Amino acid sequence: MNTDQAFDLLKDAGVSESSSIQTVRRWLREGKIKYEGGSVKRKTGYIMDDTDQAFEMLKDAGVAESNSVQTVRRWLGEGKIKYAGNGKRKTGYISDDTASKLAINDIIDQNKDEIIHRLKLKIQTQDKHIEGIEELHETAKRILIQQRDMFKKEVAFLKNEKSELQNETKNLLKENIDLRNELIKLKENIRNNYNFDATAQSNDYSKKLGLSKMASVKDVLAEYKGLLKITHPDHNGNAKVFHYIKTDYDNFRKSNKGK
Repeated sequence: MNTDQAFDLLKDAGVSESSSIQTVRRWLREGKIKYEGGSVKRKTGYIMDDTDQAFEMLKDAGVAESNSVQTVRRWLGEGKIKYAGNGKRKTGYISDDTASKLAINDIIDQNKDEIIHRLKLKIQTQDKHIEGIEELHETAKRILIQQRDMFKKEVAFLKNEKSELQNETKNLLKENIDLRNELIKLKENIRNNYNFDATAQSNDYSKKLGLSKMASVKDVLAEYKGLLKITHPDHNGNAKVFHYIKTDYDNFRKSNKGK
């Protein structure tokens, strides 16, 4: 350590300028420091080897022990001291081993407390992060459950609708089959009962239609209209049958005009 370094350290430790000058001069006379002014550059990032040397220097300069502990801790953190001592250093300084050990233990304990404090803060941060993730998980879980229930309701609704459509389709198909069967029977009855002889007499119209001889003109016309509708080619009827019925219908209307 040179005179400039010693002077700067004493001032940094809170020693007045005048006391620092006197102490540096005394250390120089005692051979504890070298006279190497500011022109000499430091080869390392630290000034002193260990905390023991720092405590001894501050004690010799008259700095209170409590202030020495804080200062040495700060210098150690700033890299001005290479490493923590063990209280057994043998130098030109006369040190109090007990005080050095207490000071070192105090530094170690405080470092431990600081590490523990940082770890606790880190754990708290991680706990909050985990709580946030758990909350997001629960929210996502609730949303998925709601969506699942909604999909189940939609599936049940679609199944019910499908069943109703199937039943309706079956009913329509059955109704269509019944209507076709009825139409087939009606056409067969027409072919079996109606006389398609074009030479038939006009008084045979009721007989041709299967009506009573007492049937009125209105009843006969209504029956003809029904047959014409059924046998019409546009309704998949037989064109030949439609022609015979249409001829009789026209003849019957002509013969009964004015009645």
